[in-house]
Amino acid sequence: MTSPSGMPRVVISGLGFISSIGNDAVGVTQSLRELRHGFEPHEFLPGRQLEVTVAGTIKEFDTRATHFSEWRWPARYTFERDVLRSLPPHGLHALCAVEQLIADARLTPELLADGDTGLFTSSAGSPFLQREYLNQFIESGGMRVHPMAVVSTISGTLNFNLAPRYHIKGAVCGFVSACASTAHAIGYALDEIRLGRQRRILVVGAEDLTWPSTYSFHGMRALSRNPDPATASRPFDRHRDGFVGTGGAAALLIEAADSAQARGAPVYAELCGWGQASDGHSMAIADPAGRGLASAMRRALKAAGLTPGDIGYINAHATSTPLGDLSEIRAIHNVFTQQGAHPVISSTKALTGHALSMAAALETGCCALALREGFTPGQAHLVNPDPEADGLNLPPTTLSSAPGIILKNSSGFGGSNVSLVLRPWTAGE
Repeated sequence: MTSPSGMPRVVISGLGFISSIGNDAVGVTQSLRELRHGFEPHEFLPGRQLEVTVAGTIKEFDTRATHFSEWRWPARYTFERDVLRSLPPHGLHALCAVEQLIADARLTPELLADGDTGLFTSSAGSPFLQREYLNQFIESGGMRVHPMAVVSTISGTLNFNLAPRYHIKGAVCGFVSACASTAHAIGYALDEIRLGRQRRILVVGAEDLTWPSTYSFHGMRALSRNPDPATASRPFDRHRDGFVGTGGAAALLIEAADSAQARGAPVYAELCGWGQASDGHSMAIADPAGRGLASAMRRALKAAGLTPGDIGYINAHATSTPLGDLSEIRAIHNVFTQQGAHPVISSTKALTGHALSMAAALETGCCALALREGFTPGQAHLVNPDPEADGLNLPPTTLSSAPGIILKNSSGFGGSNVSLVLRPWTAGE
């Protein structure tokens, strides 16, 4: 099954979630429909009074300890000791999300190991465990070095742990472009499949919810200091003051359409193009005019053979930071509003929080659910829109109508911008 260009059509054919708004597709769908957030009061350093007190917590899991023997997770997942001993906290979440994906996509051990299945991952590693292991080294005078210190802490940890666990023999690669990481992974997975190099690729993003991974952003005043879980994350609102951190994992199967259909796998959405561009502006602050993101959106539309008027819904990157949201507002005006296009826009980070490198995997999964189930997420927690958002279509409630074609935006440090295009799956086209 090929597109008009002659290349294979590519779809999302499996999902898995461990997130603040649900630990499976059913829970995530319900939260999106009801605009139910996943935020709670959270102590980043127990016993310390810190300025940031809210996070997107992961329910049913407890990974606060540095040793896996003290972790707790739902009884429906069982893992051997040898699998757990080399994992960081977010590695456990990733395993659970991948187990969901495998069941959802009807993958067999033989397919996972056939050489036509790849694995693309993103995470920042685990500075939480790295700190623990470095302290052990220092306190022992250099005599004690944990044997799993490297593979459980650095940014490639998901590749190291997941590829052998599932005997994956296809392409295995990690992506490190900050909050655009899993968007890049999805885009390059699309290209790999279209070029015939792989039949399917698991894209997995995961992050720790710990003070070294999350609270470090407070140093650049990027985290919300609002103590109210109901209003701490409010993208596009004039009173936004920063993002709410979260962790967990999200997994998607990106696959050639004919392969997914032959197996009877669910088809959530078709991936029909992507674009990327850099701001070339700052290592940490988005270009105020949004020029890089505007270029990424235009390139994604061109790759998909679409115009701004074809897009029904934009799942925005908007994290709820003053400068970041404003940059995206200006980029959307540039590409859409000024061309007479008014797609529905929302940022689901108002519900989930900002999941850093896994954000795009989580949000693309949310978009896939919206397409499959026929609803469009509204903009939660928006009370007083930013004056520059005037003219943008930001519905305060979820719409019962299908989103149509979706543009999904992601941006990361250094000015990395990625836009993905998803459309409803129609087998006969």
